[in-house]
Formats: sequence, structure tokens, C-alpha cells
Amino acid sequence: MLSIRNLTAHYGAAQALFGIDMEVRAGETVALVGANGAGKSTLLKCLMGLVKPSGGEILLDGTAVTGAPPARMVQSGLALSPEGREVFGTLSVLDNLRLGAIPLKLPSAEEARRVEEVFGRFPKLRDRRQQTAGTLSGGEQQMLAMGRALMAHPRLLLLDEPSLGLAPLITDEIFSIIHQLGRAGATILIVEQNAARALSASDTAYLLAGGRIVEHGKSRDLLIDPTLRAAFLGAASHDNPASSRLGAAGLTNIRLEKPAMHNKNFLPTFKTAEDLRAHQIQGLQWTVRHAYEGSSAYRAKLDAAGIRPDSIHTLEDLQRLPFTTTEDLRDGYPFPLRSVPFEQLVRVHASSGTTGKRKVLCYTQKDLDDWTDMFARCYQMAGVTVLDRVQVAVGYGVWTAGMGFQLGCEKIGALSVPVGPGNIDMQIQFLLDFQSTVFCSTASMALLMAEEIHKRGVADKIAVRKIIYGSERSSRSMRRKISELFGGAELFDITGLTELYGPGAGIECPDHDCIHYWGDYYLLEILDPDTLQPLPDGEWGEMVVTSLCKEGSPLIRYRTRDITRIIPGPCTCGSLMPKHSRIRGRSDDTIKFRGVNIYPSSVDTILSSVPGMGSEYQIHLTRDSSGREHMRLVVERAQGVQASRTPELIHEAGHQIKRQLLVTADIEIVDYGSLPRSERKSQRVFDSRIQDEIV
Repeated sequence: MLSIRNLTAHYGAAQALFGIDMEVRAGETVALVGANGAGKSTLLKCLMGLVKPSGGEILLDGTAVTGAPPARMVQSGLALSPEGREVFGTLSVLDNLRLGAIPLKLPSAEEARRVEEVFGRFPKLRDRRQQTAGTLSGGEQQMLAMGRALMAHPRLLLLDEPSLGLAPLITDEIFSIIHQLGRAGATILIVEQNAARALSASDTAYLLAGGRIVEHGKSRDLLIDPTLRAAFLGAASHDNPASSRLGAAGLTNIRLEKPAMHNKNFLPTFKTAEDLRAHQIQGLQWTVRHAYEGSSAYRAKLDAAGIRPDSIHTLEDLQRLPFTTTEDLRDGYPFPLRSVPFEQLVRVHASSGTTGKRKVLCYTQKDLDDWTDMFARCYQMAGVTVLDRVQVAVGYGVWTAGMGFQLGCEKIGALSVPVGPGNIDMQIQFLLDFQSTVFCSTASMALLMAEEIHKRGVADKIAVRKIIYGSERSSRSMRRKISELFGGAELFDITGLTELYGPGAGIECPDHDCIHYWGDYYLLEILDPDTLQPLPDGEWGEMVVTSLCKEGSPLIRYRTRDITRIIPGPCTCGSLMPKHSRIRGRSDDTIKFRGVNIYPSSVDTILSSVPGMGSEYQIHLTRDSSGREHMRLVVERAQGVQASRTPELIHEAGHQIKRQLLVTADIEIVDYGSLPRSERKSQRVFDSRIQDEIV
């Protein structure tokens, strides 16, 4: 429809356009994207005859129209909705619309019919037809400018900066109308600084910088291809505009907006406990059937227990189901409890356990989507918004922590700062430079950071207002100290385990008297760890979980070994979600050190592989005044081994502990027979990290 060939334009001696070549085909939407001063509006004015080109030509349906006056361009099928709207403020809405058809000299009946078409497209204008245009809001004036252009029934609609100066919700409405026009077959050339909006609304895109077309291509390719995205949009900054080739060309202020997440709700919408219970029954029935039909291991367990999928009718039937344990996960390594075909799996994660074979869980895309929504729900309950900057200081990789914290953050629309664990200097630098408002870490890391912030005297220079921590226990005094040294930050304990998606399965209530767990994603039982019988609400016992919609590796009565208690009754915060206390400990001998699950048996295995080491050892866990955790291993030399070998044994044992357990331990070697013996199970773990109450 439209061809532009080697077009140039000047304002006096200043050249604004340099050899522009572009095409617009009938029925497509073309985006012309660029920064202020790039020449976008000048190009549209040349097309409309408002600015006379100094060279080149403009062809409409193969016919040259270069330099034709505006009235003729309207008669030829072009219409412009100009930058800044340019409505006639003292005229009514109706009169402004009529002006759009003046060059066509329409009969009054046809003019009235077109006015009704515009009112049908923009209902708000109908309600204000006699109102003066100068009293309209910015969004309504933009609708009026577009409606005025549509009065000409243009074959090619030119839109100049339709989102300029508009609130996000109004911008949504304007671009929704642009989408509708495009779907209706209209041909549109849209000029826009808001690159993300323009590209999502167009078929083809041209990038204008310094009066030149520097790139063009399919809009969808630009949106999904990271290389093209970087080429189009660049990474230019005020301090370093040449960090991309387009930045070097002067393109430094293209706006890319995040999706509007401020009105998205991730919290459940159940109105009553009965609604939640009905959902849980359906989820339990689905899980049992899914596991029975998809996993041979689960089928064998359920058959042995005399359970068929159609025998589950109420939540009370849950107690008839067999237990799942960590041994089941290790026996089924590397894809334990897999209940879907391999082609449906998209990711695996593994626990931080260190007993040789890790607990590996597989995920479908739905599992990941559910997990991300659960995590976004945690952030929402903690009051995190799109205005927050979330510094993630937990581990990435095969473990679930970092990925979960980051994806949930981005899902809710906040800015993620994925630093990872450790590196205190960089953490402090990022808190200062990025002004992070939320800090995510383990409790130990949070305490370590708090001490360092206090020591460096920067508490009044950082912006952290919330700390979301998990993975290990913390006492009241520890939490209080972290909050005070962080400048009064609010703490939220987040729960979860790799077997059950990962962290994000629940979070501390905003009233800080419980943890709400997501009862629409899993069921929680509290059992006596010895008898495995249910305990009344309020009594401490082992947490046992059953997933309700997990596809890749569903859980049926999985023994987490975590000790907590159900808190009955409604919550003061108003949430309908069920609640439990913060985790008090474990029912097995697992210890957690700096976020890593460690079994004493794994320490035993490592030490026994070091020639010259004895079989007796002790693990001492402490926390110093600065909040750092320490592990000291006291190990006997083997019988007959000379004391002169002590340095060699310390070096080798420390190396193997670091390599296999991913933690650093202080090794102390003592003589054979120095450690106490017992006819019963010897006490090997001495944990003095927490001295006061946890909850």
C-alpha cells in the first residue's frame, strides 16, 4: 500500500531524515520505534503533507503522492492521530469528530453514521458528546483524536505516540482498541517510544535512530529472540549510551514496561473452609488416581495397602494411604515417583541432602507454573509489590532455592537482584547501589549480613524493609537482632522442601504469629513420629504432606521429618489458609548447617574413607557473636596411628568434607579411645546454635 524510498527532510539547514526506506502492506500493523528526536513524527508529517520532503518519494498504491497537501492525503485514504492529541479544546466532542471528515465533504447522513461508528468504538465519547474537548481527561482526548482520524474511514491510520502521558490502565485500553482495529483488517502505522507496547501490537517493526532506519524485522521475532531484542532495544544507559550499537546511534530512551502486576491476585479465592475442603477432596482423589496410573512404585504401595483410586471419598480416607519416605526417593533414583512420561518433564531439582544419592524430583511445566504462583503468593502475603527490589542471596543451581525466589519475584512483577549466597562485600555493595528493599536468604546469612551492616555503619543508607528467610530454624532473639541491625526490617519465615516443589509452600503471617501453608496445593498432617498416629491440633509432631496437583513426582503422605504443630482457629490477619507454627526441629538426626542438610551417617562415611581415622567422632555446631555458624569435628585417630600424622589427617578430612558436603569444618584429631562409648546410641551431634525459644 505505502512505499517510502530514500526520503529526506530538513528543517531549514538541519536535516531530520536521512534516506528512509520502508513499506506498509495492506492489512498489517507496522511499528516505527525510536527515541525522542529520532525523526518519527517528522516522517508521519511528511506522509500527511504537513512537512514537505527535501528528497525521495512517497508512493501510495504505486502512485507518487510526495508533497501532496494534507486534504488530498485524507482524500487518498490517510488519516493522522497526532502526537499530543491536538484536539480543539473549546469545541465539543461532536464538533471535533466532524472536523475529521471535512476534506471528504460527506453528506450529513453519512457523517452522522460515521459519528455513531466512532461512538460505538469509544463509548466514553458518546456520554460526553456535547462536552468541550478541553475538559476531557488525557485518555479521553486520545480516544477523541483517534476517533477524529477514523471519521475519514482511512485505508491507512497513522498513530503518533498514542500512549504518551497516559496512565498504565488507560494505555491498556488504548492499545486494546489498536489491537481490535488491527484484527478488523485496518492498516496501521504506529509511532511509539514504548517499544514493548508497539511491538506487541504490530506485525513488522522499523527502528529509527538519528533520522535513519537502523534495523527492521518481524515484531514477533524481536519480542522472542534475545539477540534481536538486544539489537533493537539495546542496553544503552545515560552513562554509557554506546553499550549497544543502537545506543551509539542515540537510542537511549525507549521505554520497556513490565506487565501490570499491581492488580494481580495470587492469594486463593475460597470464601469458606467448606469450599477449600471440597477442593482438597477433589485434589486428593486426583492425586491417588494419577499416582496409581502413572507410577509403578505407587501402584505397588497402594495395591499392598488395598487401596484403589475409586475408594477415596473423603479427606478421612487419607489415613488409609501408605507413607512415602526419603528411602523411596533414594531407591527410585534418579527419577523417583515419576508419574508422567519423560517427554512431559521439563526440569529436575535435587535436595541439599548429602547421603550419597540426592533426593531428585522431576517437574512438568504445570508443576513449575504452580510453584511460581505459590511463591508469588508468598511474596504477596509478605506485602512485596512491583515497586520492590528483591535481592536473592540463596543458592542457585540444582537446588530449588534460588530459582524459586527469583521466578516468584519476577512473577509478581518486582525487580530481582539474583546475587546468590555468600560474598558479603558484593551483597553490601548491591544493597547500597541498587537500594534493594527485600532481602532473601537463610536465617544465618541474614544474621551475618545484619552484623556486617552494623559494623560498617550503613544501616541508615540501605533500603531493606523486609527480610524473607528460610531453610533453617531461628529463635526469637535471633530474629529480633536481625531486624534491629537491619534498621527495623520486618522478617518473614518462608517454608518448603524440594520434595514439595521447593521453598514457597507457606510463609509467615503478616501478623507474625503463624505460618500459613497453601492448603489448596497440599494436605498437611501432624503425626506422632513414633506411633505415626494423628495428633490433636496444637500438639507438636512430625509434618506429613500429600500433594493435590503435582504431576511429575506427586507425594502421598510423605514424611518430611520436620516438627511443627497445627494452629487451630481463624487467623487475625484474615486469611482463610490453614496455619502451623514455625519449624521447631526434626524427628530424625538430620542437621542443617548453613542451609545444607547433613546426615551424621554421611560424615561417618567420609571419615571412614580417610586412612588413619578412627570410627568415633562428634559434631559440634555453634554460632558466634557475629552470627556465623561453625562446625567442629572431633575425630579419633585409628588405633596404632601415630600422632605425627595429625596434620595429614586434618588436611585430608577437611578436603573431603568440603568436596562432598559443600561445607567447611574445623577438624580436631584426638587420641584413640578419647571419646566416650555407650551401650546405647552414642550422642554424636551437639548443637548449641539456638539457646532460647523458637516460637
